[in-house]
Amino acid sequence: MLELHQFRHSAFCEKVRLILAAKQLAYAVVEVTPGLGQLELFRLSGQRQVPVLVDGSEVIADSSAIALHLEGKVTSPPLLPADPAARARVLLLEDWADSALAAGARLALVQAAAADPVLRGALLPEATPGPLRSLVGALPGPLLSGVGQVIDHGGLEQLRRNLEQLTALVVAGPYLVGERLSLADLAVSGQLSLLRFPAAAGAPLAGRGVPGIADDPQLEPLFAWRDRIGAEVGRP
Repeated sequence: MLELHQFRHSAFCEKVRLILAAKQLAYAVVEVTPGLGQLELFRLSGQRQVPVLVDGSEVIADSSAIALHLEGKVTSPPLLPADPAARARVLLLEDWADSALAAGARLALVQAAAADPVLRGALLPEATPGPLRSLVGALPGPLLSGVGQVIDHGGLEQLRRNLEQLTALVVAGPYLVGERLSLADLAVSGQLSLLRFPAAAGAPLAGRGVPGIADDPQLEPLFAWRDRIGAEVGRP
C-alpha cells in the first residue's frame, strides 16, 4: 500500500491525490502534524515539506518527483505525452503551476484568511485542538491588518491576469495540452483548489474561497473545468 504523508489543504498534496486517482492507485493517508509531525517526516525523508510518498522501501519527496515516480510505476493512463514537444509543454505548465501560480494562489489565500474567521479556522490542521481553533477563528480583523500590508498586490494582479488566460484556454479545449488529460491539468487543478475549495475539501471549506476570484462569473468556466477534471479522475 502506498502511503501519502500530507497536509489536507496543501495544493501540492491535492495535485498528488489527483495523480493517484488518475492512476487508480489505492493509498493510505498520514496527516502530518505541524511541528512534531514534521520532525518525524524529516527523519523519514530528509525534509520537512509535504507531500512525501512512501512506496515500499522508496521514499519520494516533492510533488513533481512523485508524479514522475508514479508515471514510471503505472503507465496507464499516461500523464506525460510520448511526443517530445507535447511532453515539454506539459512539464513547462506543471513547473509554472508549481511556482508562479502557486505563489499567487498563496498570496490570495493569506489575504482572504486574514479577513475571514471561518476560513482561518478551517485551514488549521485537523489535529489542532478545538479551543485553539476557536481562538484563531475569533481573532479580530484589525489585529490581522498587518498581514494585508505585506501582501504583494502586483503578484495578485498577475494572478488575476493568469486566471483570465487560463479561462480562455479551458474554454477553447477540454485539456491544457492536446486532446487528453495530462500532468499539466492536474498541477493547475491542484493550485486552483486554494482559490475556491472543491467538494473534496469538505465542510465548511467546500465552495468557499478568495472573494473576487471564487465568486467572479468571468472565472466560473475555469472552476467548472477544475471540477470536471476532478470528476474525470474519480475525485468527488
